[in-house]
Amino acid sequence: MMNRRTLLTGLAALPAAAQAAPAALSSATDDEAYWRGIAAQYDVTREVIQLENGNWGMMARPVLEAYKEQLTRVNRDTSYYTRRRFGADAMAVRDALAAELGVPADEIAFTRNATEALKALILGYNRLQPGDAVLYADLDYDSMQDCMAHLRVRRGVSVVRIALPEPATRQGLIDAYAAAFDANPRLRLVLLTHLSHRTGLVLPVREIAALARARGIDSIVDAAHSWGQLDMNLADLDCDFVGINCHKWLGAPLGVGAMHIRKTALSRIDRDPAEPADGRDTVSARVHPGTSDFAALLTVPAALAFQQAIGRTRRAARLRMLRDRWVAAVRPLAGLEVLTPDDPELHGGITSFRLRGVTDVKGNVALAARLLERHRIFTVHRDGPAKGACVRVTPALFNSPEDMDRLARALAAESALTG
Repeated sequence: MMNRRTLLTGLAALPAAAQAAPAALSSATDDEAYWRGIAAQYDVTREVIQLENGNWGMMARPVLEAYKEQLTRVNRDTSYYTRRRFGADAMAVRDALAAELGVPADEIAFTRNATEALKALILGYNRLQPGDAVLYADLDYDSMQDCMAHLRVRRGVSVVRIALPEPATRQGLIDAYAAAFDANPRLRLVLLTHLSHRTGLVLPVREIAALARARGIDSIVDAAHSWGQLDMNLADLDCDFVGINCHKWLGAPLGVGAMHIRKTALSRIDRDPAEPADGRDTVSARVHPGTSDFAALLTVPAALAFQQAIGRTRRAARLRMLRDRWVAAVRPLAGLEVLTPDDPELHGGITSFRLRGVTDVKGNVALAARLLERHRIFTVHRDGPAKGACVRVTPALFNSPEDMDRLARALAAESALTG
């Protein structure tokens, strides 16, 4: 495992508040000195204001140092280490991750990312018969939509796609899924994206999954963006099948994700064909990634330690505050549409917008380019929402209120120019 002295040295550089007991930190969300100390642990580019942190999350300095240490060790010892000791170390990492996720350790298997986890879950789901139906929504991730659509060929099912309401309300989202369930009595599987990478909309997954379960429909949950961004763990979702990333909001190195399957639901997912048919019947037998980045996986405890020092409630509140700051400033602009509602149950840090009437991909690509060229603010366009393309804003813990104010001023200027 990692050198404890390296991790402790890095954590000692955090603001003193980050090392205190959680009860002493209730006021830290609005303490800018505290958050400047957190931001100082990230070596952020100064070329732009980086507001496109949804692709993956930057490693904080102590996590990066731990990764370098693990990379050096694995490169030095190669199979002399991996064939003798890596298995036990990986299980210890799995146990630590499972404890943070709030689920039993034997219900977790490592993957290289959430996409790999969800692909294994969707394509391996074996309770479908010809004539059954599966359902996904416009805000789901592209690769997962494609996997659901492929079930038409793989399992002989009908594929139903719905558009989620925009603007959305909590009850409106529940009603949209309930209506789709009732309209398609042969539904057996639904894909639910907890927090959409397209707009930042958060689904009331627990409630929707309960409605599905009552109708005999299984739910596969994409929590790639919600875990680590929201104040939640997997137990809160009360779902049988979930895919997550560790390289987004946890801030672990690229190449680490995980798949969760409840013991009671394990038989519903086929074993990976690369796994021996007579091997152990485990969650890890449902995915076969081959040789992975050993050093990246061994760095997960350092990322967990860094984020635990901040606290998930405080982290989620900070990301939401950064989002609310720019949204509150631009919401009154007549020429701008903010796509994610202000209900705190329906958003985290991510929120998307579009100039009113500009729904094409080309127009939103151009808008993101203008934000970069004119204002030195880096964002990204997203397509796929039923009502049109948009531009996504994704703040991170190293961003400041001043960054969000600059974004708001830039959007006001762009809105005025096109109004």
